[in-house]
Amino acid sequence: MTHHDKPVNGHNPSFLDVLKQLPPAPPAPEHTAGRLAWMRTAWRESWEEGGFLHRRWAEVFEVRHSGWHEVANWIKAAALFTGLSLIVLMLDAAGDIADAALKGLSAVPATSGGDGSGLWGTVDHPVRVFLAGQAAHLAVAPAALYAFWQLTGLLGLVGGFFGNAGARIAWVLFGLGSLAMIWSAAPAGGRAAATGLAALMWALASIFALRGLSLRPIVHNHPPQYEFSPALHLHATLPAPTPAGDGFGDEPDNVHPLQR
Repeated sequence: MTHHDKPVNGHNPSFLDVLKQLPPAPPAPEHTAGRLAWMRTAWRESWEEGGFLHRRWAEVFEVRHSGWHEVANWIKAAALFTGLSLIVLMLDAAGDIADAALKGLSAVPATSGGDGSGLWGTVDHPVRVFLAGQAAHLAVAPAALYAFWQLTGLLGLVGGFFGNAGARIAWVLFGLGSLAMIWSAAPAGGRAAATGLAALMWALASIFALRGLSLRPIVHNHPPQYEFSPALHLHATLPAPTPAGDGFGDEPDNVHPLQR
């Protein structure tokens, strides 16, 4: 038995069908006890074969054996509403996570790079100094610029590891921009060493960010999709054979019988 919310006797099934199946309401003097009995009767009759709830339950079990176009309309509406609700919840949660990450990165002082000692300090301190100097001419805090620089590198590294083309482009631009900032803000005596060290670090990190990337041209050798079978067809028309002489005077005139 299949039911797909198709018109039955000229109308679509709805929740009002439950009310039509109910017995008459109890009179006023018996309102309390009669109302409970009335509701129990309505519930029992709705679950009997052919009742409103019985049909809806049967439609739920038919979903696994039916295609999308054969599923009842109320099930489609419930599934779409649930899916949209989950998408909205996930987008809201992702927005909260991104906002918390940006605030956490912005809370780090942009000039807390120490004196630039150590390998990481040699690379990180010039970037902080460059961003702090540029922020003095812009309507943005140095911490915000430094946080955005960190977030761009993190997203480029993670997204590039999973093969995202946009993330890999961002990673390349992040590295080139970082080298330019280090070259500009590093001390004159150690500018080349600091920039070279940053380039090596960026190259090592690119092993993960550009994983699987190849500069070789990809050549696809596919066999031809058609078959060529040369064939020569000759059509010759042969004349019909001439019947042999039958002795009734139809021989040519230059043929005469032998006479003694």
